[in-house]
Amino acid sequence: MKKAVVILSGGLDSSTCLFIAKKEGHELYALTFLYGQRHSKEIECAKRVAEIAGVKEHRIINLPTPKGSALTDSIEVPQGRSLEEICKEIPVTYVPARNTLFIAYALQYAEEIDADAIFTGVTAVDASGYPDTRPEYIQAWQNLINNATKKTTTGGTIKLRTPLLHLYKSEIIEIGNILKVPYEYTWSCYKGEEEPCLECDTCKLRIKGFIEAGVRDPLVNEDKWKEVLEKWEQNKSI
Repeated sequence: MKKAVVILSGGLDSSTCLFIAKKEGHELYALTFLYGQRHSKEIECAKRVAEIAGVKEHRIINLPTPKGSALTDSIEVPQGRSLEEICKEIPVTYVPARNTLFIAYALQYAEEIDADAIFTGVTAVDASGYPDTRPEYIQAWQNLINNATKKTTTGGTIKLRTPLLHLYKSEIIEIGNILKVPYEYTWSCYKGEEEPCLECDTCKLRIKGFIEAGVRDPLVNEDKWKEVLEKWEQNKSI
């Protein structure tokens, strides 16, 4: 059976990516990172989603905490921004070289277990504009992989798979629902409270996706969802 390493944060995108890899028939090896995030809720979600997907192995890696990001440092997380503002510039929630580190660890893992694919749920659409989610970034990584490992320099291949890269959030959710991704066990909010705040950038992008997909976010109760829909219908904002 072909093997795949899946970078799994416990969020909506990476969880969908995991189930895409499963649908394609890969034996699944999940990789999750602790890097000083504000809360561990997403990590617990990653464990649950990995269990449901039936991964062969789930590694959780501890990394040093990087400074200079609202997700790991004493910088305020943006709240209440419009969708236009979210996509306008690189936000303070960008974590220095995060995806570069993640993919490097995934590459080591992939070569160790002789996997032929690394899946990551990065997306350049309906996203916060991070520099390490762009198509040219992914292509640069593939070029490096092709020249960086014993496997890829002796006739083998390791493909960096980004099946969500050019998809809108609503399209990701539609695919996920077909694949029965347990979105009720995913977490996107930058806060680790009982319910998502619906005000941070990632909450707004997630909610927009569910609205456009025509389904309720299972993390939002029905009464609150009605309020969200009313606001959206009034001015296409969240």
